[in-house]
Amino acid sequence: MSKHIGILFIIVVLCSSCQFLDKTPSEQELLDQRIKEINWQKVDKFPSINNCDAIENAAEQKKCFFDCISQIIEDKISLDTLLKLYPNIDTVSVKVTVFPNATLKFEPQLNPDLDSGEKQKIDSIFHARLVGFPRVQPAIKQGIPVKTQFTIPVVLNNK
Repeated sequence: MSKHIGILFIIVVLCSSCQFLDKTPSEQELLDQRIKEINWQKVDKFPSINNCDAIENAAEQKKCFFDCISQIIEDKISLDTLLKLYPNIDTVSVKVTVFPNATLKFEPQLNPDLDSGEKQKIDSIFHARLVGFPRVQPAIKQGIPVKTQFTIPVVLNNK
């Protein structure tokens, strides 16, 4: 009797395992699984600017990009009266958004102690000066251009 139960158990296991082998995942299941595997917090390739495109090493290209963007912003802002109006501000953090279509958006992250009028004035100076920016290639994720945001410290006063 126990021999028959053992054989019956093996047959049940084999039959049920065959059912698992017959089930092939649908396209949607495969897609859902692949989407779960992707780390959406990291890009495959950082945004780039022409000055940095020839650099092969990803870390060096990223550093070059951030250095170039910071320098361009500093150069454009230093031409203005911002230092004369606000000599006590030596560094401003600027949130930079690079959109998939290669457009840029700059948002100065100002000290909350400044009144709204001062914030508006500084913001308008940044927006007026940060035009005509060199072309930036957007970041790439899974072969597709994606939106990225980062904050760059911009030195206004090198005293």
